[in-house]
Amino acid sequence: MKIDFEIFNQKVLKNKDKYFSLLSKLKTQNPADLDIQFNKSHNLAFEKIDCLDCANCCKNLGPLIIQSDIKRIADFLNISTKDFLLNYIEMDEDGDFIFKSMPCPFLNLENNLCKIYEVRPKACSDYPHTNGKNLYKNLDITKKNLSICPAVAEILDDLMKIY
Repeated sequence: MKIDFEIFNQKVLKNKDKYFSLLSKLKTQNPADLDIQFNKSHNLAFEKIDCLDCANCCKNLGPLIIQSDIKRIADFLNISTKDFLLNYIEMDEDGDFIFKSMPCPFLNLENNLCKIYEVRPKACSDYPHTNGKNLYKNLDITKKNLSICPAVAEILDDLMKIY
């Protein structure tokens, strides 16, 4: 499914209050089946949406880079950790490591492929953080990702039918 960002943005704006209300309700109530339902909705959304049609996260969000990411990516690029840090990484105002530039320096803008996909940062492989366990802890992140990731809107549309 090709992503029309104008339509996506209109949908999110139109349903923003509903989405935020649902997320607030889920955070407050933390239903026992929340992880199961989120995982099902996540899988359904990604049956419809191909990240290669979008890459909006890679174009607009800088992932948190953890120490193990740095070593793994540097090794993959066959450069020293020091060179990787100097050329690609900076520390943000919170003291976290992030990429120096956006879009992601490893995103091929012609086809949305990641040049380091096999060793991409954990934050990238987990994005949009809508599957796994203890997802009630990620609801604030889900709220933020709603304006970036079309799959999040699909997931929340599905969860609204359940909750």
